[in-house]
Amino acid sequence: MDGVHDLAGVQGYGRVDHTVNKPIGRPFKHDWEAIGYGAIFAGVEKGLFSVDEVRHAVERLAPVHYLTTSYYDRYVIGVASLMVEKGAMTKEELERESNGPFPLAMPALSDGRPARDTTPDFKVGDRVRVRDEHFAGHCRYPAYCRGKTGTITHITSEKWPFPDSIGHGRDDAGAERTVHVEFSGTDLWDDAEAASVVVDLFEGYLEAV
Repeated sequence: MDGVHDLAGVQGYGRVDHTVNKPIGRPFKHDWEAIGYGAIFAGVEKGLFSVDEVRHAVERLAPVHYLTTSYYDRYVIGVASLMVEKGAMTKEELERESNGPFPLAMPALSDGRPARDTTPDFKVGDRVRVRDEHFAGHCRYPAYCRGKTGTITHITSEKWPFPDSIGHGRDDAGAERTVHVEFSGTDLWDDAEAASVVVDLFEGYLEAV
């Protein structure tokens, strides 16, 4: 879906501040972040939702809410939203446990879509084009590469469920490989330096050139 979460290639937001966790390599700055992040996988193991459904819930945060919360805050909110949406708890119970109002993700704008029935038999070296479309639901291809042509440099041997389906809790996600596609920087952005960008994409997002 097109939303404030997809900022790759977007200009005008200024410098991105970055700090290194100390000690270096520590994944969390605060202990609560580990608990919140772990809730994702607890929900997945219990069969309440998939990881892609959590990603979709995060994408559905109101733009101002998204931009004013930290990375792990968003995932705590995403998990809480799904717990309410799936009927595992009520919003009243959530707010009672959190001692106050708890803004949740906005409703989904789409019911999702199934995986494609067939995809070309891609191989390394093939020239491919990313499907140029604007899907209102969860997807995993950035807006900056839509409609662009690149070259396949690697194809995974494993397969995963199609995000546009499983991200909506559907059962028609199928299983697809992911493909590394290399794009020229100047093909993606006319004013970019002559560099290349590799994007990891599901086969269902690609078409043969």
